[in-house]
Amino acid sequence: MFAKDLKEKYQFLTEYFEQGFKNPDRAIAHSILFYGQDVSAQYKLASEIARLLNCKEFQTQDCSCLNCNWVKERQHPAVLTVSKVDSKPSDDESKTVISVAQSRMIKSSLMNTSDYHRVFIFCDAEIKEGVWTPSGLNMFNIQEVAINALLKTIEEPPENTTFFFLTRDKNDLIETIISRSQSFFVPSYDTENTDCDCVENILDDYPNIERKDSLDMAQRFFTLSKEHGSEKILAQIQNFLLSLLKSNLENDVLKYKIFADVKSAEYAQKQIEKHITPLLAFENMCLNITK
Repeated sequence: MFAKDLKEKYQFLTEYFEQGFKNPDRAIAHSILFYGQDVSAQYKLASEIARLLNCKEFQTQDCSCLNCNWVKERQHPAVLTVSKVDSKPSDDESKTVISVAQSRMIKSSLMNTSDYHRVFIFCDAEIKEGVWTPSGLNMFNIQEVAINALLKTIEEPPENTTFFFLTRDKNDLIETIISRSQSFFVPSYDTENTDCDCVENILDDYPNIERKDSLDMAQRFFTLSKEHGSEKILAQIQNFLLSLLKSNLENDVLKYKIFADVKSAEYAQKQIEKHITPLLAFENMCLNITK
């Protein structure tokens, strides 16, 4: 059934879902939440489950039936990735979030019957130099109103419909999704450092860092970026801020400052990708953080 590499890495998960395919009494849940640091692995698992749910022939890892090929090529009409860059209605002008318009599109599509098993994979995603890469959902990239618009559908979907939600930390999603989904931890075998150990000493005084220190802070980040790469340093800054956010959810003033500063870090990365010098991008970010 599952591809060999997935079976070797995720024996429990693949065996669990294979039993669900074989035994109607253990059918898989209609809403599934995968969480863990390796969102690419989560996406691969969700896609493989979607393939097996739609395979009309042998349900083997190397099946080349039309449905299997469609899923492998991300072209299946009933297996949709839903992100800020995928499955957007033509009139949807949102660029940074999964929107209400996307939720309405999904609800509308489910009003029609289908011979396929419909699968919706919710994640964040980026396209860089033509390469599509999934990342985790969080409160920044999926609007709560968009989720609320789908709650009834997620709770009572039409037959043969499955929703997947992919995130690094399931607490990054609103409780109403967690409570309606069956959650599975997907361990990471990626050795890349996803902590914030490179930057936490620089951000020790956050959010009380004074503006006069912003250029010095930017220089320190820039120095680190020459050793580790700007993308990793900016990712660690976001990790630090998101970790702080989780322990301050009741503090509205700090919460909204953290929201803004995460956006500043994201914007700094976009500036660097557009060939703005990294030092200038770090300086702009640090000036915003210390306002």
